[in-house]
Amino acid sequence: MEQYYIDARNYEKEIIFLLKHLGIRNIFLVCGKSYDHLPLNGFIRRLQMNQGITLVCFDGFSPNPVYEDIVEGVKNFHAAKCDCIFAVGGGSAIDAAKCIKLFAGLKTDRNYLEQEFCASAIPLFAVPTTAGTGSESTQFAVIYVNGEKYSIEHESILPQYVFLYPSNLKTLPDYQRKSAVCDALAHAIESFWSIKSSVESKKLSVNALGLLMENMEAYLQNEEASYANMLLASNLAGKAINITKTTAAHAMCYRLAKCMEIPHGHAVMLCLPEVWEYMQGNLAACVDRRGKGYLEDTLLQLADCLKQETPEDAIVFLKKLRCKLGLDLHQNLEEPIDDLVNSVNKERLKNFPVDMGKEEIYQIYKNILSQ
Repeated sequence: MEQYYIDARNYEKEIIFLLKHLGIRNIFLVCGKSYDHLPLNGFIRRLQMNQGITLVCFDGFSPNPVYEDIVEGVKNFHAAKCDCIFAVGGGSAIDAAKCIKLFAGLKTDRNYLEQEFCASAIPLFAVPTTAGTGSESTQFAVIYVNGEKYSIEHESILPQYVFLYPSNLKTLPDYQRKSAVCDALAHAIESFWSIKSSVESKKLSVNALGLLMENMEAYLQNEEASYANMLLASNLAGKAINITKTTAAHAMCYRLAKCMEIPHGHAVMLCLPEVWEYMQGNLAACVDRRGKGYLEDTLLQLADCLKQETPEDAIVFLKKLRCKLGLDLHQNLEEPIDDLVNSVNKERLKNFPVDMGKEEIYQIYKNILSQ
């Protein structure tokens, strides 16, 4: 499904036109806690006053949305008889909106996750407020069921309309800014080395990494001139992941994020350098059908994208970046390593180019926790 990108320079007229063209009267707004402070808030209020649009706001979801949050969202969506969903926020808001869209077409008297998903025609507008998750450009969503990560995939939850509005990044807290950058970085890197990588996905990753490396420093200093490029970098990395899916670093980070109550981007940065370090030391265990030589060349290209001479230098660069951003391990983790190992999504490991079993994952976790 093709996506329509709204021009930030003329967004008010474009959105009004789209709403009229689609016959939208009742918007279901799925938003994060920062919504009230966003420049977009004023425009939405004007929509209500001047265009006769009804707005129903839903922010009743946790930072890691749980199934029950989505059920409540679907109930509210139906009760208000909404005909469109606006997702304004980070990955949590956009993922919640995707699931509400998908579940809204299913039977309400049964568990949604036990039903066969079908295409949902509800228009979904995605307005990211962080430059990191790339959720606006993927057909995936993550929720938690009984404390466990549950991945949802369906082509109809790829947002039809995307608005990359640079001003949304202005009030983002520093910690969220840093962790989101790391999520985008991980998406671009993991997609590039994935066994499902293609010419198209690699081009997207290279372009994303180029923008990240050129604009990261200015963005971390909250310079407005960097906002648009960082949003684009995150979006491109998301598009790359939409083709390849994530690999080991993401598979290993979810339980860490939940147990430590830290943002997803922080958790993935705890894992990314150590996962690459394991791969670099075990190239002989390559499972990519393109071969060990191809993988070695891929990792050398990645190092170059990160402006490093060798993959080993790139690993050191990522560790130093993690330290510089203050995203090292902040606390002792009481969770037994065996529980972390058992939480890893084996499907995501299939995308990783080097074979790893439970013993190897255990050792990588030990390295992560000994930072």
